[in-house]
Amino acid sequence: MSILRLAAVTREVGTFVILDSIDVAIALGDRVGLVGPNGAGKTTLLRIAAGLDEPDRGHVSRKRGLTLGMLAQEAHLDERFMAAPDLRTAVRHGAAHLERMAEELAELESAGRVVEPHYAELQHRFEIHGGYTLDQRVDAALSGLGFSAQDVVRAPASLSGGEQTRAALARLVIADPDLLLLDEPTNHLDLGALEWLEEHLRRRAGSLVVASHDRAFLDATVTRVWELRDRRLTTFRGDYSAYHRQREERDVLAAKSAETHDQQVARERELVQTYRSHRKMSKMHEHEARLERLQAEAIEVPRSRRRLRLPGAGLVGGGPSRSGEIVARADELVVGYLAAAAGVTTDVAVARAPFLAARRGERIGIVGPNGAGKTTLLRTIAGELPPLDGSVTFGSGVQLGYLAQLRAAAIPGATVLDALLEQIPVTPGEGRAYLARFLFRGDDVFKEVRLLSGGERSRLELALLGITPSNLLLLDEPTNHLDVDAREAIEGFLAESPATIIVVSHDRRFLDTICERLWVVDGGLIVAFDGGYRAWREAVASGWTVAAAVELERARLHPSAGSREARLRDPAPPRSVKAGGVPGVAGIGDDAPTGGAAGLATRARPSATGAARGPKLSKDAYRRQREAIDAELTRLGLRKNHLELAIGDPGVRSNFVELRRITSELADVESALIIAEDAWLAIEERAP
Repeated sequence: MSILRLAAVTREVGTFVILDSIDVAIALGDRVGLVGPNGAGKTTLLRIAAGLDEPDRGHVSRKRGLTLGMLAQEAHLDERFMAAPDLRTAVRHGAAHLERMAEELAELESAGRVVEPHYAELQHRFEIHGGYTLDQRVDAALSGLGFSAQDVVRAPASLSGGEQTRAALARLVIADPDLLLLDEPTNHLDLGALEWLEEHLRRRAGSLVVASHDRAFLDATVTRVWELRDRRLTTFRGDYSAYHRQREERDVLAAKSAETHDQQVARERELVQTYRSHRKMSKMHEHEARLERLQAEAIEVPRSRRRLRLPGAGLVGGGPSRSGEIVARADELVVGYLAAAAGVTTDVAVARAPFLAARRGERIGIVGPNGAGKTTLLRTIAGELPPLDGSVTFGSGVQLGYLAQLRAAAIPGATVLDALLEQIPVTPGEGRAYLARFLFRGDDVFKEVRLLSGGERSRLELALLGITPSNLLLLDEPTNHLDVDAREAIEGFLAESPATIIVVSHDRRFLDTICERLWVVDGGLIVAFDGGYRAWREAVASGWTVAAAVELERARLHPSAGSREARLRDPAPPRSVKAGGVPGVAGIGDDAPTGGAAGLATRARPSATGAARGPKLSKDAYRRQREAIDAELTRLGLRKNHLELAIGDPGVRSNFVELRRITSELADVESALIIAEDAWLAIEERAP
């Protein structure tokens, strides 16, 4: 039995049709994902279903007594919410019916009417609807959606826009209506809050319609998909992945059918002309009738979607140059910001990283809860914030491109084209051709920047980022506000790009597709994790923590001198590796490593400890030694890749002797890489 039905619903704005004859129904317990490109009408459909807007034609029917709640992309909170003394009370007001029942029960108890049947019935309904567990559920919702104990006592008016949206979501969770309508609920949620919300929606008995571009979220929460495309709505069974397969199959079949139909029409036209020229009128009329039937049965081919096409080279300067093997390195780095109070400026540390390194071509994701310091770390690497302690060092030939979180600062220029032309002096024609790759076509280039939607702002930011070639891309939430097609275009571009990529993202499908390593930020600490998103979540479920990983990293970098345990943790490489190590390193001077990996780890790092540096090298000596180290880093990196591939060979894995040999050589190569990396750092500190 349906609880809500839309019959022939049409919505128009002027002469433009947004929704055209939509027929759809929602049954009790349905969990529906609403998908489609930006501007397809998803928000309009949800507002009509919620009764906030009326259709121009058609009818919306709702079950009598239906309770319905909607979360908009930008939460518009009511006066009662904003007037609440604290966040906890404001969220608790979501269960207003339970609060009224509790007040009535209290009045009956104070009047001594607890023996009346009405009291017993009311108490039973209060218990059935979870009234006695309301406070626990409020605390669980606030904690699960990322609010701390300090946040819940703040006044709602003091919250940021994103925090208010999360608070509105918590209130809807507590209200638990029969039908929940969510418009992009994953905005402003970190990974922990996403997983909590998914689990809650899976357990929830009521109906759900959620519009989202988060593919992993849809896979976890929905069992049906509504697709809005070309003003029409099509239904699919299954989660997002099942929908995607069905959609591709339907599009391929429709394209083939249309091609066959066009061939039949062309053939009938040819036959009509042939029989007319031969004056065989009966045959001609027979094929004319067939042609009319075919033309009346014209197959509608799905219109090709406008796809984001990211250029492989910059608008100027061609493609990026090749950087050194070590692209960026952080030693004992402390990230944070400067705070001014009463005329005194103080350092506010956000997170500390003992050691981080990004090698050429690596794709690294920065993950962690909101407020942990992910953006602060990326801004420090980009040079927008100075390190509070420690150092960030870049390799040779690094060309850096930085995409900040959107809306952090105004984009210069009155229009989209102006914004591009202010960054680079090209002709308007060249600028328009370049912007077309980012879906700014025709009059779109004359849109005012201040009036752009979130998705359009994202695309413009990407366009400005790609003006010059970059071999190190620092991306802060690059998929924010982008639809699925645009997200997949970015994934395809980054997967094929030779650039080194360091990206902050909450999009789990994006992290799974792109990132082979992670930097995890949590509890004031930053540590590298060798594995992708799924491997990290599995490790966390098995007890992995940032604090424990940082301690292991510190023990690796600074083992106790002469300690047997330290030698076991970080054994020195065999003599053959030292003999065949980095060419030219011996000539570096006092900073050259004299031991194996363990001795290297205990050597004082000039950037972190302030130890005395060796004398500056001449330009010629610096060039020769730098070229030698870069060549050795490249050789060792390639050898490491070959050995790792060999270990995955079933033939090698079944041969114990060969496997032991390759494993031993891989350990030697990794130790030599550590030596070469420190030699590279020492050379940089003595650059002329």
